[in-house]
Amino acid sequence: MSTASRLPQFLGRLASRLPVTVDSTVRRLAVLSLIGQTVLVVTGGAVRLTASGLGCPTWPRCTNNSLVNTPEMGIHGFIEFGNRLLTFALAAVAALMLVYLWNLRKERKDLFLLALGLLASIPAQAVIGGITVLTQLNPWVVGLHFLVSMALVVFATLLVNRAYGRTGGFRTRPLTALPGVLRPVMTAVALFSAIAVMLGVVVTGAGPHAGDANAPRNDLDWDLFSHIHAVPAYLVTAGTLLAVYIVFRRGISGTFRMAVLMLLGVTVLQAVIGFTQYYNGIPALLVGAHMLGAALLMSAATNAADIARTSPVR
Repeated sequence: MSTASRLPQFLGRLASRLPVTVDSTVRRLAVLSLIGQTVLVVTGGAVRLTASGLGCPTWPRCTNNSLVNTPEMGIHGFIEFGNRLLTFALAAVAALMLVYLWNLRKERKDLFLLALGLLASIPAQAVIGGITVLTQLNPWVVGLHFLVSMALVVFATLLVNRAYGRTGGFRTRPLTALPGVLRPVMTAVALFSAIAVMLGVVVTGAGPHAGDANAPRNDLDWDLFSHIHAVPAYLVTAGTLLAVYIVFRRGISGTFRMAVLMLLGVTVLQAVIGFTQYYNGIPALLVGAHMLGAALLMSAATNAADIARTSPVR
């Protein structure tokens, strides 16, 4: 039997072993994807905050003669190449997710398309990362790299919610009916969270942590844009506090209550980190914590808005 004739049989046997319902493996892969995207934000921050942005000075190779970092490149090469390697791990998770969803690709298009989007983002991120290196860490390209990661955190959060049946058209868990006002409030909170993150990228491009001593800056007024960046952050806080007030005033319990309290915790943490770093000379460790907080904020705001949008209205 030829190889060409064996291939369909092999694929058929493989498909027969794949799940026909959303099982625990699919759910774990969704959670792993969200964790991985968040870790990628942290490692990307470590690259910039340790001045390792050009630890691998070329792309797609790490050096002109090596695909990987070499001992002579020191810690900077190790950090930069480690961040590149993580994208391959995320690609493997996304590809495995698609394989496990193959029998559900028509029934659960929501999951399949989200997983496909996460996989398709890997080469896009790699290309943007390459442009970042080739432009010697242009702050606008670096910012775009970060914003794509934020978008992927959002998609991964939606993937987790759909995989666990928390939201979407295949919801398996009942949701508490919410006052109609909460839906636009949580949508606004998610929108202002995104705006705060985008303005944070502008602030970062004007700040001192460029990723390399010779990397360019965007030449904007760092202090001015720090205050502008704070405006949507205040609106996120106000919207979250309003949602918390309604939750306790109306005695709302269940998934949405937990989502809003989680969002409040992340929002307060981000505010504390933001003010502390502003008044203490922007230390690298706090900047890294703020980047992690941005990923957590986008995930928490997406989760709360997604639940509010799916919940029945009372």
